[in-house]
Amino acid sequence: MLTVLITIIIFAVIIFIHECGHFVAAKLCGVRVNEFALGMGPTLFHFGKHETRYALRLFPIGGFVSMEGEDGGSGDPRAFCNQKVWKRIVIVCAGAFMNLVLGFVIVLCMTATADRLPSLTVAQFYDGASTEASGLMVGDEILKVNGRSIWVDRDLIYALSTDEDGVVEMTVRRDGEKVVLPSVQFTLDDGTLVLDFMVQGVPADIPHVLGYAVGETASIGRIVWIAVGQLITGQASINDLSGPIGTAQAIGQAASAGLSTVMTLFAFITVNVGIFNLLPIPALDGGRLLFLLIELVTRKRIKSEYEAYIHFAGFVLLILLIIFVSYHDIVNLIRG
Repeated sequence: MLTVLITIIIFAVIIFIHECGHFVAAKLCGVRVNEFALGMGPTLFHFGKHETRYALRLFPIGGFVSMEGEDGGSGDPRAFCNQKVWKRIVIVCAGAFMNLVLGFVIVLCMTATADRLPSLTVAQFYDGASTEASGLMVGDEILKVNGRSIWVDRDLIYALSTDEDGVVEMTVRRDGEKVVLPSVQFTLDDGTLVLDFMVQGVPADIPHVLGYAVGETASIGRIVWIAVGQLITGQASINDLSGPIGTAQAIGQAASAGLSTVMTLFAFITVNVGIFNLLPIPALDGGRLLFLLIELVTRKRIKSEYEAYIHFAGFVLLILLIIFVSYHDIVNLIRG
């Protein structure tokens, strides 16, 4: 029950923040909002204020902001369809943007409670460290691993944990100059990948906290982008995706590890939602954004009925994907 409660709270906050982004942006752009709803399906509770109906619906699987003229023509000058294209772009992107902001705020709150923060500068090595033997030195600031920029310690751990042979090319800053170390080894004799050195800590003051929170949020976002790229290129299987059931299971496992792990997963989920929503997939915000960008470049609006057909097809495919992923989540849950 605790897992279910935590999962509902996390999903509810992420959905609420996302829809608030659309809602606030629409209001600021002067667009008439007919309804702000949390959940889908039959209405459980609603009230009206000014021109907007606020509703809580039965199924906690999403939400929506219904704007005048969102899916077709309207004679109302305040309708979404009658706004300048840049305003419509702002409104469409605002939901995903707020998810990313939420991720940053979560990371910022976690970072602000630390006594010290990890840097990327090597402080000392453990006895027999293979990294020291292969060229890394105390005082080196790690900049890149295998050509990929390292922003925070999470990037370093991710780069090493996903490396296949435990030998990486590393770029460091040493005595003010960039030095490339072509073969830094992180593998023990038994093949276990380890981090055999410690990094320097820095004070958790305002500049370091803000900088680390920005880097950590960007790192999470990049990991999500990498996962999407691996899925597109076939490096990852669609079976590796998790739906609501798999996510709830992961939240339950995180809850057993403590609040910090839950909050880290919370940040991962909301950043994931923000980025996924901006992918150019019909029925998602990114699909709508694609049509708006085409209009911005060509200065010609695609007919609303054509766009509606494409979004409907995308919605059907999205539902089928959710069903498929949920099926695998259930199978994996049964198998343990």
